[in-house]
Amino acid sequence: MTAQQIDTGTTDLLATLDEGVLTLTLNRPEALNAINVPVAEAFLAQCQAIANDPSVRVVVLRGEGKAFGVGGDLATLQTDSANSANALISRLHASVLILSSINAPVIASLHGVVAGGSLSLSSACDLAIAAEGTRFNLAYANVAASCDVSGSWSLPRLVGLRNAMQIALLAETFDAQEALRLGLVNRVVPAEALDAEVHALAQRLANGPTQAYGRLKRLMRQSFETSLPDQLEAERVNFMASAQTQDFKEALGAFFDKRKPVFQGR
Repeated sequence: MTAQQIDTGTTDLLATLDEGVLTLTLNRPEALNAINVPVAEAFLAQCQAIANDPSVRVVVLRGEGKAFGVGGDLATLQTDSANSANALISRLHASVLILSSINAPVIASLHGVVAGGSLSLSSACDLAIAAEGTRFNLAYANVAASCDVSGSWSLPRLVGLRNAMQIALLAETFDAQEALRLGLVNRVVPAEALDAEVHALAQRLANGPTQAYGRLKRLMRQSFETSLPDQLEAERVNFMASAQTQDFKEALGAFFDKRKPVFQGR
């Protein structure tokens, strides 16, 4: 199957759909993929489209050039900073809410520099793979700002409160191995192998039970604010819903037939 190029309305954000994997590429390499309002608008539009498209079974976020991204474009904030910041943040926040709620797993492919809002965005993803040599810095404190794009929600859940405080307050740069130790990324791979590793993981997930993935994502995310009795009830309700899917029936049939299941995401 030939990869489908999707028109995002701007060359600063590229979108490609290939065998159920939607790859969204931040494409402002000359600005280290700093996100401005037009990019945020295009990104939100793609997220809104994903929410209603069952053919998208995995989402990959990546950056073109030397960096995954350095967060929001500070040049955007030089004039009328309050309104510009609100325009940028509101669109990115709406995007994060969609990505966290869809069935499709979301993978961050990280290299070069991952800073500011780009670190917050990658932390909001379900999985993250980093290339060796990647450098991370939350950076908000360096520009006298608090964080956005879910940084204050995602980081404590990924690395623990004390580590999140250190990352946020000291705004120091750390490497991929430290990110792995902290739990900020799932894997660190050689830089030349990053694309292949991400593709292999994305394809594995794209061939999986997409609706079950969505239920697992939502159960995991809500568990921090849910009592044990309520969480147990949510698990029961979601398992019962899963048991009504074609993929569940296929999985049982394959188990008893002693063959590998073929999931359709339905």
